[in-house]
Amino acid sequence: MRDVVSRRGALRAGGVMAAAAAGFAALSGTAAAEVPALAAQPGRGNGNGRPGGHPGPGTDFDPVAPNTRDAVTVPEGYEQQVVIRWGDPVVADAPKFDVHNQTAAAQAKQFGYNNDFVGLIPQDGSGKRNFLVVNHEYTSETEMFPEGTYDEANPAEEQVRIGWAAHGLSVMQADRTRDGGLEVRHSRYNRRITLDTEFEVRGPVAGSELLTTSADPTGTIVHGTLNNCAGGVTPWGTVLSGEENFHQYFAHGDRITDPQQAERLDRYGLVAGESTRKWERFDERWDISREPNEVHRFGWVVEIDPNDPNAKPIKHTALGRFKHEAANIKIAADGRVVAYSGDDERFDYIYKFVSKGRYKPGRSAHARRHNMALLDEGTLYVAKFTGDSPASEIDGSGTLPSDGEFDGTGEWLALASGNESFVDGFTAEEVYVFTRLAADKVGATKMDRPEDIEPNPVTGSIYAALTNNSDRGAAGKAGADEPNPRDGNKNGHVLEWDEDGTETRFRWRLLLVCGDPAAADTYFGGFDKSRVSPISCPDNLAFDGYGNLWISTDGNELGSNDGLFSVPVTGPDRGQVKQFLTVPVGAETCGPVVRDDLVLVAVQHPGEGGEPGSSWPDGGHARPAIVAVRKSDGGRIGV
Repeated sequence: MRDVVSRRGALRAGGVMAAAAAGFAALSGTAAAEVPALAAQPGRGNGNGRPGGHPGPGTDFDPVAPNTRDAVTVPEGYEQQVVIRWGDPVVADAPKFDVHNQTAAAQAKQFGYNNDFVGLIPQDGSGKRNFLVVNHEYTSETEMFPEGTYDEANPAEEQVRIGWAAHGLSVMQADRTRDGGLEVRHSRYNRRITLDTEFEVRGPVAGSELLTTSADPTGTIVHGTLNNCAGGVTPWGTVLSGEENFHQYFAHGDRITDPQQAERLDRYGLVAGESTRKWERFDERWDISREPNEVHRFGWVVEIDPNDPNAKPIKHTALGRFKHEAANIKIAADGRVVAYSGDDERFDYIYKFVSKGRYKPGRSAHARRHNMALLDEGTLYVAKFTGDSPASEIDGSGTLPSDGEFDGTGEWLALASGNESFVDGFTAEEVYVFTRLAADKVGATKMDRPEDIEPNPVTGSIYAALTNNSDRGAAGKAGADEPNPRDGNKNGHVLEWDEDGTETRFRWRLLLVCGDPAAADTYFGGFDKSRVSPISCPDNLAFDGYGNLWISTDGNELGSNDGLFSVPVTGPDRGQVKQFLTVPVGAETCGPVVRDDLVLVAVQHPGEGGEPGSSWPDGGHARPAIVAVRKSDGGRIGV
């Protein structure tokens, strides 16, 4: 997800071709413990590909060429469908969307704004009935409301309340159609989760004085979730969603005079003066000087159970508080649950949580309750990376060592477990609430905006998207190192490592160093760089059934719209990046879901950031939406 600075940047240069996509319209593209050993990667680095050049399963499609069209562009032989767009009904009695007469009451029943994470959870063994769960990360009021009707300096209260209702998540039933598409159905499961929804605080900080407010003196109930970025579907059939850039919603941090409190606010990016949206004018909980603990109630991983429409959503405090991009689960060999999460900020960290208890297979209500409770007690760690390359080979230019790649060892540094802190000068509660400062104290490795982190369900390796860091190597800032090999890193990279999940040591390596394949500072897993698609700013990750990695991008620095890319991570095609689709002008590609015969992406903020804008998907007011892509003949994706 784009950070606050770049999110408001100007649209990238290039011409724009207007086009509208409705229904299924085919669009053709233009082609301390023992360190474990690195897993074998057959064919790694040979750059030759498969005999005869035939792609491996899951990646056999003609790549889409980079472009700046105001459309979703897919490969030849594929079709697309808008599944649901901002303002479409989620619950049965939702009124018809009218951008000129929108109300908070209507928005609370309609699909929210700026869709991000997408979770598709089967309800039965056939895969025909599913839960579709979508995050609504943030609101762009200047884009949401018709031109000239929104005053940034003096927003109307109803507009503010529409913003509150447009945040959160949508939970829906979505069934496969006869022609292979996906259709949202009216169902008892459908609901909107907004800033008015009551959340239960769970884990070691529940009831802490650091979470108490005048509205909630118990420190156990929070109204709402916001800036929900990426997420993950758990093995027990729930959704984990990360609260990311929560800092931007709070005002008057400069009025705090206590030095320690001011330091803590500063480390989380809290700003002086009024907030951008001016919410504090209508609810004092957004004013830090009036409710100093309200900000501590955001920045957590939340869990939603779509199987129970009456279930209260949960905020899990044992996973730490920071700008969570997501949280994704791996079940370790001994049955413990491991949750990985990145803190999406320049020079911030990669974390994992290891549960004390063990996973119970199955998706019964009893199993779900047991497994959801596993995230309430365990050990929180932060990652420290060490490279094996000589320091002389790290010059900040991104040039890789003579053996072709950077790799090394890593260590997970324990921060807290239950009520025990492992960080000098921090109580356990302080570790969980001010996790960034605790990680600073133990010397974790400063990364280039760690975003989505996903375990590969086929190989077991872990993958992390590092989106970019233009400040790397700047005056007073950390310079390049092996896991972050470029100063002024505009294009980002992808890291992989091997561990069971419960180990405290691991081996890591770079899979991709993104950018223009013709540039000397890029690397594509050892694959021939003349045969790959250019890729910039990796963000969300997903895997298909063959173990291929799929990457969505945010903030392409190469003059093209953002997109979705496939890349094999093993075998002779390892590192062959191929672009599967592009999204409309100004949009970000989010939430990829890759099934055997269906790909879902969230098209976020089409047209945001400048001129020209977007009229996607209907040829009028731009609306974020979920898009399904399938093969025209109904076959398997990439086969």
